[in-house]
Amino acid sequence: MSRPVKRSLTLKGHRTSVSLEDEFWVAFREIADEKDMPINVLAAEIDASRDLDAGLASAIRLYVLQHYKSAT
Repeated sequence: MSRPVKRSLTLKGHRTSVSLEDEFWVAFREIADEKDMPINVLAAEIDASRDLDAGLASAIRLYVLQHYKSAT
């Protein structure tokens, strides 16, 4: 597994960054493509529904994990 890389996103008109491993970033983009939505929109949905004690990067990782767990 790769080291986390800082990636830029726009949430509600504001730039932010998350540090994700390449594998999670690729999976995150694939999910956005499957849902036919921009990655920033998917990130905003995850951000809006996450527990405020969890960081956005962790929430994205958990979302990706749950997506693939529910697909099996």
